Amino acid sequence: MPSTTLTHKKKQQIILWVLGTLIALGPLSIDMYLPAFEQIAQDFSIPKSQVGYSLTTYFIGIALGQLMYGPVMDKFGRKTPLLFGLVLYIFAALICFFSPNIWWLMAARFLQAIGASAGMVASKAVVRDVFKPEEVARAISFLMLIMGGAPIVAPTLGGFIIHHLHWPYIFLALVIVASLMFVSVFRFLPDNFPADYSVNLNPIEVTKKYVGIFKNKIFLTYSLAGSLCIGALFAYIANAPVLFTDKFHFTELQFGWLFGLNAAGLIAGSQLNRVVLKRFSTYQTTKFVGFILLVFSILLVVFSLYVDHYISILGCLFVILFLLGFQNPNTTALSLYPFTRKAGRASALVGSFKMILGAVSSFVISSFSGQYLLPMAICIFLCFLLSYVLLIGFEWKEKAAVSFLKSAK
Repeated sequence: MPSTTLTHKKKQQIILWVLGTLIALGPLSIDMYLPAFEQIAQDFSIPKSQVGYSLTTYFIGIALGQLMYGPVMDKFGRKTPLLFGLVLYIFAALICFFSPNIWWLMAARFLQAIGASAGMVASKAVVRDVFKPEEVARAISFLMLIMGGAPIVAPTLGGFIIHHLHWPYIFLALVIVASLMFVSVFRFLPDNFPADYSVNLNPIEVTKKYVGIFKNKIFLTYSLAGSLCIGALFAYIANAPVLFTDKFHFTELQFGWLFGLNAAGLIAGSQLNRVVLKRFSTYQTTKFVGFILLVFSILLVVFSLYVDHYISILGCLFVILFLLGFQNPNTTALSLYPFTRKAGRASALVGSFKMILGAVSSFVISSFSGQYLLPMAICIFLCFLLSYVLLIGFEWKEKAAVSFLKSAK
């Protein structure tokens, strides 16, 4: 009997590692090619800021993909759509490798995101299928730790590749990674969730269900407030390659280490958040952190106008990313409080909102080709301002809901 239990635990550990690599594919695909912006711009004879449009199309693909795979995986099970998504990802990454211009790269990145979103949706769904209810939270925490570690490693790997080879080989490396994932999913991942062919995939019916979730005031307030924070994060991501390599003259390798340091701040904030929530409610923490984020975004604008030194900018950005480690999981948790049975679809809708705001902010930042720092600072400030207005406005208008949220841990 002990040997059987040990075998079962080993299988669960293997499943977690497989799911962890799947959920890390999204951050790897975003952050690994950031140090290559200058090489891509030179090869395509375009301003470096326009390379950021390939980030925008990726975020749009992730937003649409998450909404699509939710009902598809309910109908056909988890494993088959996941394998299809990985094949699509590999195909799209190969197109990125051979892209002759920025337009091909943008289209391929969109397809790559559709493929990657299968892993993002399936990873959490499979955890619910495979693990006991009391084990789910711990399993998801492990997945979030791996997902948070990917942005630390990815830019350094990307910088190493372009230092020794050339930027297309980043996408060839992603082809290899996704191919290994395909093999591991096919070999080790069970499909415990049976196909339900009664699920209606009619776009009108699927949209109606999402609209019903969208109409909930608590969901709408906190999903939009959290999405605006992600919009600020992606404004930084889209601008970082231009800002640090052009304006502050960091090398690609230095940029990779710097980006990883800021990502470490994001992870540290998310881990400290678990400790803080033992003493304060999710609602209290969210409102307080929202105010502090607004203060530091104002400081970032001031530094951009009057200081304009990389030490002050880096320090401010590090604190902002550290605080986003609190705000991202907390706003997501608050937005999902009204739902039980619809938590899966609501979660997919939250993820889609975040990617849409990420696409908008990255598009706005990529539209600037002159002064790089101030537009980013203003975009981050506006995102945090609107987010905080939503939090405060909801508190004034919805006293009954707020009294519930204040007690919610």
